[in-house]
Amino acid sequence: MSSISRRSLIGYSGTAAAGAVIAGTASASPAQAAQPAQAAQAAQAESASTAANFPEGTLFDGRSQRHIGPDTPSELWIKFSIVNAETPAAYSVTPQEIADAINDLLASRGWPTATFYGTPAPAPLN
Repeated sequence: MSSISRRSLIGYSGTAAAGAVIAGTASASPAQAAQPAQAAQAAQAESASTAANFPEGTLFDGRSQRHIGPDTPSELWIKFSIVNAETPAAYSVTPQEIADAINDLLASRGWPTATFYGTPAPAPLN
């Protein structure tokens, strides 16, 4: 069992990550408990790096442009927002993952990839 109290773990890493770590350590051997804890910490660190720049609920928008014909421009505008409410770290979805999935879909349909910007401060996500 970890020497970190549940209260300090919850205060440090958030309810969802703490729950995942506590659940993993309660029924596992110390060696097995380290794996879920490391996975939760890695997911939390990835989420925190995104959260530091873009808080939960940030609206992202991007566009993709192409010409269908010589004088026929075409444009696709995409907006999305994501909130992981009480989601265990293993199940949370990051804005970067959403942007990558959208760009995969765009590429499969012949569109150029889009750069998504987060608001209110316009900063690029990808």
